[in-house]
Amino acid sequence: MKAEYDFSNAKKNPYAKKLKKQITINIDSDTIDYFKAQSEKSGIPYQTLINLYLADCAANKKQLRVSWN
Repeated sequence: MKAEYDFSNAKKNPYAKKLKKQITINIDSDTIDYFKAQSEKSGIPYQTLINLYLADCAANKKQLRVSWN
């Protein structure tokens, strides 16, 4: 390893705003099972699928509709 490094030509990480943040969330077992089944069909990890779905909701500014019957 060098004693000193030259960072004068360094660039900011263009993906820094897209970094993921780890959180804790409570999700029903049935919901997790659904995404795990989708994961097996698609080959995409279930946590990635959940993130993609939520990101799509946010990007398309989907409004929540909750009704209690």
